[in-house]
Amino acid sequence: MSVFDVLVIGCGVAGAGIAYELAHTKASVVVAEKENDVCYGASKANSAIVHAGYDPLPGTLMAKYNVWGSQLMPALCARLDVAYRPNGSLVVAFSNEGKPKLEALLARGEKNGVPGLRVIDGDSARVIEPNLSTQVAWALEVPGGAIIDPWELTVALAQTAALGGVDIRTDTQVLGIACAKDHYIARTNRGEIAARFVVNAAGAFADTVHNMVAQPTFSITTVRGEYLLLDKDQGALVARTIFQLPTDAGKGVLVLPTVHGNLLAGPTSEPVEGREDVSTSAIGMARVRELAAKSVPNINFRSVIRDFAGLRAANPSAHDFVIGFPPGHPRFLDVAAIQSPGLTSAPAIAVDVLRMLREAGLEAPEDPEFVDARQHVRFRELSAEEKNALIAKDPRYGRVICRCEGVTEGEIVEAIHRPVGPRSLDAVKRRCGAGLGRCQSGFCGPRVLDILAREWGTDPTQIPQDRAGSFLLTGRTKGGST
Repeated sequence: MSVFDVLVIGCGVAGAGIAYELAHTKASVVVAEKENDVCYGASKANSAIVHAGYDPLPGTLMAKYNVWGSQLMPALCARLDVAYRPNGSLVVAFSNEGKPKLEALLARGEKNGVPGLRVIDGDSARVIEPNLSTQVAWALEVPGGAIIDPWELTVALAQTAALGGVDIRTDTQVLGIACAKDHYIARTNRGEIAARFVVNAAGAFADTVHNMVAQPTFSITTVRGEYLLLDKDQGALVARTIFQLPTDAGKGVLVLPTVHGNLLAGPTSEPVEGREDVSTSAIGMARVRELAAKSVPNINFRSVIRDFAGLRAANPSAHDFVIGFPPGHPRFLDVAAIQSPGLTSAPAIAVDVLRMLREAGLEAPEDPEFVDARQHVRFRELSAEEKNALIAKDPRYGRVICRCEGVTEGEIVEAIHRPVGPRSLDAVKRRCGAGLGRCQSGFCGPRVLDILAREWGTDPTQIPQDRAGSFLLTGRTKGGST
């Protein structure tokens, strides 16, 4: 059995980012992801915000990596052609009693190194965001915030890593880890993987993976957040991300535009026992509507096109990330409890993980042949001349499959055949946006299913909606060959 230099367990945004940084080197790397796609856990369902860094307590890992990651994100997204929009944010207070708390956030942000912060009164806030509630008395203006496509970022990191030689294995769940003399042997549902170093980026199951190797030093609890996604007719209500004053439960219910032109409201914050419980509830949706309307009262919730929930993997003993080597295991690195601002922090965490691995003895010289770039065709954004040239080269770009988002057959086929390609209908949506719009796959879903079956050479009944086993079709209702 060959021995890899590094095994990364988990391919959410943190794991994918670590794989991407390792791909810059000549180290041999394998990634084990238990789901049938990357970006399945918290990285799939979150607020899609690049936080500026005013909120984490100074001196914490959250503060360090949040500010650093925010600085790295624009260039990273430009290199990998990922949708990124600097839009800034406002943290609003609804009474004069909130002003000192905003000033405390400002002071915390300045200590963390966040530039440009200022506290403004409610009238000034409504000048820049006219749809804010008249009840807003004060606001912290944060020019450094941004919004992003978290699916595309995670997929782009994984794809670029794969092109750089990283072996990314989906449907591969680590069931146990044994310590050999100079390496670890991970037992998976698809055989054994041997590696000299292991990086534990297993999200909600990071404590379980940790305990396979070392004595328990932390635990993970999951917090569910429910969201409402609104159609594009609501997308221009606010330009900035609108926060309310944070509480012990988190940053509260937000209202923000998305990079795709929609409006997003949420999340709630509810501890749950199940580490995969992403159900939604009438109570949760009502709570989102109530609190979102407190900030932006004229949201038309009749324009909701989807509700969903995501999970945050939290460390209940300390509101901070868990990053480091556990006692007695200098080649096993935990990257755990990466809750908000985990998405923002991921690029910086990845850079630092590579440094830590090298300092621990990993031989990883830079690979001069690594291609640190990616291009993603978005047909609807091209000029008429560019569209015509692309159609002349490949007529499939002239056939629109997703009418809501203007996604063509050419884009879908390209997504299918890229490294770390989709293994489900929703995985196609996460790569090129087919099914993301108003009808939520009502029109394009069957057509995307046909394209997947054709390109894979498989029966449509074998294609899941999302995770393995979530089949759309059970069989034919009529006889015949078509």
